Amino acid sequence: MHASTRYVRRMPAIGAVVALAAGMLVTLAPAAHAAAGASLPFTSVEAESATTTGTKIGPDYTQGSLASEASGRQAVRLSAGQRVEFTVPRAANAVNLSYSVPDGQSGSLNVYVNGTKLAKTLPVTSTYSYIDTGWIAGAKTHHFFDDTRMLLGRTVQPGDKVAVEATGTQVTVDVADFEQVADAATQPAGSVSVVSKGADPTGNGDSTQAFRDAIAAAQGGTVWIPPGDYKITSSLNGVQNVTLQGAGSWYSVVHTSRFIDQSSSAGNVHIKDFAVMGAVTERVDSSPDNFVNGSLGPNSSVSGMWIQHTKCGMWLTGTNDNLVVENSRFLDTTADGINLNGTAKGVVVRNNFLRNQGDDALAMWSLYSPDTDSSFENNTISQPNLANGIAIYGGTDLSVKNNLVSDTNALGSGIAISNQKFMDPFSPLSGTITVSGNTLVRTGAMNPNWNHPMGALRVDSYDSAVDATVNITDTTITDSPYSAFEFVSGGGHGYPVKNVNVSGATVKNTGTVVVQAETQGAATFKNVTATQVGSAGVYNCPYPANSGSFTLTDGGGNSGWSSTWSDCSTWPQPGQGNPEPDPNRNLAKGRPATATGSQDVYTPGKAVDGDANSYWESANNAFPQSWTVDLGSSYAVRRLVLKLPPSSAWSARTQTITVLGSTDGSAYSTVVGSQGYRFDPATGNTATVSLPSGTNLRYLRLSVSANTGWPAGQLSEVEAYLTS
Repeated sequence: MHASTRYVRRMPAIGAVVALAAGMLVTLAPAAHAAAGASLPFTSVEAESATTTGTKIGPDYTQGSLASEASGRQAVRLSAGQRVEFTVPRAANAVNLSYSVPDGQSGSLNVYVNGTKLAKTLPVTSTYSYIDTGWIAGAKTHHFFDDTRMLLGRTVQPGDKVAVEATGTQVTVDVADFEQVADAATQPAGSVSVVSKGADPTGNGDSTQAFRDAIAAAQGGTVWIPPGDYKITSSLNGVQNVTLQGAGSWYSVVHTSRFIDQSSSAGNVHIKDFAVMGAVTERVDSSPDNFVNGSLGPNSSVSGMWIQHTKCGMWLTGTNDNLVVENSRFLDTTADGINLNGTAKGVVVRNNFLRNQGDDALAMWSLYSPDTDSSFENNTISQPNLANGIAIYGGTDLSVKNNLVSDTNALGSGIAISNQKFMDPFSPLSGTITVSGNTLVRTGAMNPNWNHPMGALRVDSYDSAVDATVNITDTTITDSPYSAFEFVSGGGHGYPVKNVNVSGATVKNTGTVVVQAETQGAATFKNVTATQVGSAGVYNCPYPANSGSFTLTDGGGNSGWSSTWSDCSTWPQPGQGNPEPDPNRNLAKGRPATATGSQDVYTPGKAVDGDANSYWESANNAFPQSWTVDLGSSYAVRRLVLKLPPSSAWSARTQTITVLGSTDGSAYSTVVGSQGYRFDPATGNTATVSLPSGTNLRYLRLSVSANTGWPAGQLSEVEAYLTS
């Protein structure tokens, strides 16, 4: 996203995260992930799982640390002469390596195949790393890793050894992608070669005009980009009714940071089978430093592309109806991988690989007009280092299906479904948002603006209520450092999140809780199973404290996450476990409260906000009225302290109150029968209620049937204690 007022909210603090187990792409993806993600032409091997003479770093989830941005949150640091030796998992003739070098340095890696040193080396540089975006609140220097690739000149077999060795520059090696690259394709019959129009395949001359002339000559046909390197010094526009085709993304390479920049097109543009290598070394949001900026027009496609070192891969505005983006790689962009920036209709982004984005890897942002009937499907996303893996900001009838997202860093969830608008005019979420079959690994992160974490999958009423139907099905969430599902109003306004259905989820080894509910609203959970839960099943503490409650409806088949975090004044820390409650702590403070009615601004939450000067007042002249608070877990409550504002402006009064309790929120029984309680400012305007031994309740209800001072129930604070 391109915005300067992003991610601003203040919330209670949480301590540092603990290190967790890593290792997603170790040789082959686990079977549990088989249905999610792209079908890729390469197999990745983590450096930390290989043989090395270097030093392993991580795992680490701390924003700003090198390991926190690595795949699996681990990597291997090599000094001169040290190496990592990979066991090749498949037949391959090429390798792409994700690495990092110290800021300001460049160098090379020697490459060995089965002990034999190759003549070629892998270049490494910090030129495209260490990005600073001070205008984004909460950002630190980030984007530490980069990618470098090589055709080996031979085919290695499974079990062969490929090693990389540091020379004079310290290199941190993250992951190696092994690939069997097909031979270069040949020129299609009838196509117009850019070389025939004067393009220089050595990369020395400027080929911009040759590309323009070839596009003009090939209208309705194909422009052929033969193997070679081509330099383009200014962007192409007026591109329509043409196919731009290369010999393969390892052979035909266009060097430009701005390939196509146009606000409109008649469409039928098909871009395929070559690489675009940019030279973007910082993020400048006012510059269109993107592979595609603007519109390709209706019924266009992008496939088989390798996009690297641009600001965004594709920043799409205007008309792109029925666009398909598939089978491509987007690497090392300083901002988004692909952003559908409003107006997208019927766009499908599928089977792509995205690594090391400096913002959302995939985003739909419904600015100016809504994105509609579009989808992100079967994509693999790794290491977005300043935002979400996938983000949906507004829009109508959108889908996120069968994607694999791993290792999100600061300010990001694996998937975010959000009404954060950034600017106007914005079209909030509407219709049905489908989130289905996705796998999230080590996703979710600490938000430094909130001072508390973001969940692996977040539904966020940031700037307005979420009223769309959000169906979240068949989700796998593994090794989230914090929570699995988060429901929040990220702008701090307490807008509700409603109409959410979560079904068929598997949650394993989540650091804190399964459900992190921080705003009012409701969600239904069905067949959600959890194991190895770090702290408690549910954190249910809407913010602001008096904004309303979040209702979790049990649709059946849930297991492993029935407990509730007991203290809304603290944040659970990873692996902490639910602490034993302080016997002197007010169990009701900050908990969700409801009532049969309220008068004007005197809402139920006022009675648990810790301020004795604010109060709940029921509907007038309508006795009996009841007020209920959810304590989060069942407790042996022994004493209640009921308060009215201490000001002498309040006259003394007696309220007739019945105390009821429930463990499930539906069946209530009387704990203390109806009796009058005297509230007198001369003695603090408080009343104490003793509860009988054996009382055990989660839901505390006070039913008020009379008040001698006003025709309504009135309570400024209800305090519940374990001590008598």
